[in-house]
Amino acid sequence: MRRSADRILTTHVGALPAPEDVWGEAGAGEARLREAVAEVVRQQRAVGVDLVNEGEYTKGGNWLTFVNARLGGYAPRETGGGARLLTQSEDWKEFSDYYERALAKGTLFEDTGAAPRQERPIDFVCTGPVTYRPEPLQRELKVFAEALGEVPRSDAFLTSTAPSSIETSRPNDFYGSEEEYVFALAEALGQEYEAIARAGFNVQVDDAWLPALWDRIGVGMGLKAYKAYCMVRVEALNHALRNVPEDQVRYHLCWGSWHGPHAHDIPLADIVDVMLSVKAQTYLFEAANVRHEHEVAIWERVKLPEGKILAPGVVTHSTTLIEHPELVSTRIQRFARLVGRENVIASTDCGLGLRCHPQVAWAKLKALRQGADLASQALWGKKAA
Repeated sequence: MRRSADRILTTHVGALPAPEDVWGEAGAGEARLREAVAEVVRQQRAVGVDLVNEGEYTKGGNWLTFVNARLGGYAPRETGGGARLLTQSEDWKEFSDYYERALAKGTLFEDTGAAPRQERPIDFVCTGPVTYRPEPLQRELKVFAEALGEVPRSDAFLTSTAPSSIETSRPNDFYGSEEEYVFALAEALGQEYEAIARAGFNVQVDDAWLPALWDRIGVGMGLKAYKAYCMVRVEALNHALRNVPEDQVRYHLCWGSWHGPHAHDIPLADIVDVMLSVKAQTYLFEAANVRHEHEVAIWERVKLPEGKILAPGVVTHSTTLIEHPELVSTRIQRFARLVGRENVIASTDCGLGLRCHPQVAWAKLKALRQGADLASQALWGKKAA
């Protein structure tokens, strides 16, 4: 991963607005997909994003369901598990009327009204040894490589999902323990991480469920027990990443990022040591929304380990307001002055994808670049190149 050596670099978390015919598990045909991916790479470069991806178009735009075509050992079964995870959260209990209305309107996870609707979501249960099918990834690598053109692969990233987040959405009915199951997932997903890195791209591992489970199972466990639960999952992830160079790994931690109150999110201060235990060079996390922006102060007392990079969100999907570049610059400078300017890359809180209207999403990325340029001028004393 390139560092901000003479200016603040910019990136984002993964999902970008896509044409409707590219969304969903069915996805687009080969020619249409190649066309759409080439265009989204061009758009990122046009608004000044330094470290780009394919918008998650090659995954149908979903950070979880893309594994349906990649993992074996599962059988479809109606469990209602996803719905239970939502409704048993402390946030849901306190703000139940809000959540019911947001679900009914279809706005809890998106802002566009364009997401493919699935009236009866399919659950998958682990009924045999977890296996990995590489063919979908090979297609993804090929399409993305072709779309990059002159952009070096070292300035590009592909997203995948952490074993812990897959574990949450796919119950185990085969392995003898939770630990055995999550390590089996790690063995399978490790093949994906290694293939992405071998192809020359950076690997981004998304782990929304690790912190988001706090107000579902963690509160009752207590912080000490919950952190022990998390560390087993980090050990599994590190096992999966054992053959991937650390400087090619980005780890994205967030609190689920749905459009809700988030009043019961676990504080970053309580899990920052868990995050830093992941074998990654770069850590991406929410830092621009009103629930987590104050947590920049953590870095006054937490020392960033040598060689690591922070890519905090400095624009957010959680509001349709476009951040003023001066605000973006201020947010960047706070981090830079605490951990070092060369150790900061400006990013987004979470994927913009369906979370924002396309016009809003691209305007936020433009503001990201403008704010990074202002911060670069303040931090280096010269205009950004």
